Amino acid sequence: MKIIISPAKSLDFENKVPTSLHTQPRFLEQSEKLHKKLKTLSKKKLSELMKISDDLAALNYERNQSWKTPFTTDNAKQAIYAFTGAVFQGIDVTTLDAEKLPILQNNLRILSGLYGVLKPLDLIQPYRLEMGTKLKVGRKENLYKFWDDTVAKALNEELEDDELLINLASTEYFKVIPKKVLKVPMITPIFKDFKNGEYKIIMTYAKIARGLMVRYIIDNNVKTIEDLKGFNIDKYRFSEELSSGNDLVFTR
Repeated sequence: MKIIISPAKSLDFENKVPTSLHTQPRFLEQSEKLHKKLKTLSKKKLSELMKISDDLAALNYERNQSWKTPFTTDNAKQAIYAFTGAVFQGIDVTTLDAEKLPILQNNLRILSGLYGVLKPLDLIQPYRLEMGTKLKVGRKENLYKFWDDTVAKALNEELEDDELLINLASTEYFKVIPKKVLKVPMITPIFKDFKNGEYKIIMTYAKIARGLMVRYIIDNNVKTIEDLKGFNIDKYRFSEELSSGNDLVFTR
């Protein structure tokens, strides 16, 4: 089983990592091309392009100027420990049993505007580049066209013919994977909360639930759709009635 998730804007490069295990991003050469473009952008241009405050633009300008290869454990950090957003809070990797870290490394993939796709233990340096950013690089008008079908083909190489691909990424990110290129169906869990008389996706909760689902899959060695439907963490339960096709709806 392979699981895809989105990265996070919030990062932690201060706290120490409890493992020395690490790998290198597969598409670092492409990342360097993107970085070469990012490094030329002024603070004002970054603010306009990414629609961020002057302070965030200044922070990311400095990140872009400092970003360099090769990546080592002295100047970079494993992605699963670097990202700290809601999805990663749900995964809570710091409490994962050490023997399950290789399982996480094998099963989980993190989509990224700068890195394309990351394994959990891939080293990264601080950055901000959302997949939806309209960054023109050479003849490529945006990041979707820059990555084209690169990410999908990389996933295909890893997937067995009968293996499941679980999509826990946001729409912005899984759009980088053309479904027609994938050799297996994409299964998408959807999390809804009951509010004002109906079930709705409340994004704050849904992001945490995506992380909880990743953790459930790793902790329980989930391999089938039926196993996936057994997810019952934080009061979520599978809804046969609301589910349709490859969209599996969980409610609470």
